[in-house]
Amino acid sequence: MAKVAIIGAGAWGTALSIVLARKGSHQVRLWAYESEVCDSINSRHVNQQFLPGHIIPNSVQATTSLNEALGPAEIVVSVMPSHHCRQVFQQIANGKLLKSDCIVLSATKGIEDRTFLRMTQVIGEALPRKALRLAALSGPSFATEVARGDPTAITLASTDLKLAESLQREFSDPTFRIYGNDDVVGVELGGALKNVIAIAAGVCDGLGLGHNTIAALITRGLAEMSRLAVGCGAKRETLAGLAGMGDLVLTCTGGLSRNRTVGVELGRGRKLSDIIAGMHGMVAEGVNTTDAALGLAKLVSQQSGKPMEMPITEQMHAILHEDKSPQDAIRELMTRPGKLE
Repeated sequence: MAKVAIIGAGAWGTALSIVLARKGSHQVRLWAYESEVCDSINSRHVNQQFLPGHIIPNSVQATTSLNEALGPAEIVVSVMPSHHCRQVFQQIANGKLLKSDCIVLSATKGIEDRTFLRMTQVIGEALPRKALRLAALSGPSFATEVARGDPTAITLASTDLKLAESLQREFSDPTFRIYGNDDVVGVELGGALKNVIAIAAGVCDGLGLGHNTIAALITRGLAEMSRLAVGCGAKRETLAGLAGMGDLVLTCTGGLSRNRTVGVELGRGRKLSDIIAGMHGMVAEGVNTTDAALGLAKLVSQQSGKPMEMPITEQMHAILHEDKSPQDAIRELMTRPGKLE
């Protein structure tokens, strides 16, 4: 029986614990930062704060102790918010809490502030091992739908295809289909950058704009995501797959998307601080990713000597952090100089 530790008991981490536990071939320990979340899972078998209404199998044990969660683990799944990733893995490294042959799978969709690193890069720096086995999981997957067993398909990427195939077998079940990929850069950046476009889609909805606008935004958003990802070394076809286009469509159109919801409220005129305060501890990664994406684009531009156009991301940054009106942002996007598609 494979021993798995999931670090982060938010909605997505909890949903993954349910997927693994229902296979009946995994011992799952779920690390929660909040003691009340841990108590809810262990006593009532439900994560009342982050994933209410979904029963968690008895084989999932929650704990607030990293040592207890990681001690027996053969596979570690990182599902924490991106801004906590480095700190938590440095704590893990300092405490020497991982087995030497442990596999680390990142399921966090974000880019680190200031360094502009992807999550597997952050983990690789925090766990400086020559033989560290890393992979990334991303794709269109609302946690509540995964937890209730709706058919879902996502992508698991590693530069070591044998490792990807092994994890593919470990995590797949009849309702959770995993495709392998060797393009870690494309899979991680697709999962991170789509959150920015999802905020923009929400803004359009909040302004009362229609399907024409959303279709244009998704299409040009994909072009923007692909441009930056390819500039970082990704394969363009990865962005046309589940971790790119698939996840983009989901988060831009699905009512369960936290990033889209933030955009809807911004479009209706609410302030970002008020929106975040009402999310009760849940995280919309796109808010921080907007800044990081622009920083990464600037870095790639400097390295290549070529401009990296990110018009949608730039307007989202202005709305989120410069108090620009959504109406002005849309107007500027629509009146940019004409160009070939």
